[in-house]
Amino acid sequence: MANSISKDIPIIAEAKTEVVTSEYSYTERDIILYNLGIGATETQLQWTYEGDEQFSALPTFGVIPQFSASSSLSLDWLPNFNPAKLLHGEQYLSIKAPIPTSGDLINSARFLEILDKDNAAAVTTVVETRDKHSGKLIFENQSTVFIRGSGGFGGKRTGDDRGPASASNVPPARAPDAIFEEKTHPSQAALYRLNGDINPLHILPEFAAIGGFEKPILHGLCSMGIAGKHVLQTFGPFQDIKVRFTGVVYPGETLVTEMWKVKSKVIFSEFRPSHRCR
Repeated sequence: MANSISKDIPIIAEAKTEVVTSEYSYTERDIILYNLGIGATETQLQWTYEGDEQFSALPTFGVIPQFSASSSLSLDWLPNFNPAKLLHGEQYLSIKAPIPTSGDLINSARFLEILDKDNAAAVTTVVETRDKHSGKLIFENQSTVFIRGSGGFGGKRTGDDRGPASASNVPPARAPDAIFEEKTHPSQAALYRLNGDINPLHILPEFAAIGGFEKPILHGLCSMGIAGKHVLQTFGPFQDIKVRFTGVVYPGETLVTEMWKVKSKVIFSEFRPSHRCR
């Protein structure tokens, strides 16, 4: 995958040379915590009881091990950087191998693409997650965040084609093939943040207010996990998943996932009944 450093202004080219590595060790307990965090219940023993013969991680667990690495890449070089103005815009997860229910992993993170949107910066990181002992690639994540107020630095405005990671995935103009509805819990963000995303935006009302929200919002990766769970329950296992966040969800709200099967791909749209947020 081309990094296109030569096309970037010096400050961006320099930022792309930074590589952050981190280790992530986990047990069956962490798998259960993640599964519960995206709505698995006590009756779904394959996701909540380590002694079940079918015990496994829900596929979107792949966004968890990489988080410490991707969040450690410094953004302080951006103009007017304010973490309270950071919003998660897109996430792409590719599952490269069966997910172990415990293990030792190592992550390698770097900036992939940094775009100047005038009134914001769009920053995409890529993280490869491998088994620490065998070196086997388990996950690849590409994450795009938007930092409001940090644009205008003279960088590129248009990104490169990154294949499935940048595909638009427009739903077809017909009724969905399946619809799944789930009510989130008022404490869902408080539970989900125990997976490692401890951004105060999801727990502190005063921090959420700085970002312009009426109260703490649900993690975008939590709503992604819920949608991924719906796809899995409806159409079975998948090898990759890409989402674009265009709205916010407050803990306790209901989420509806509409799904369309298009050849070998499932296109989905997840929204609050009162406000769609693909």
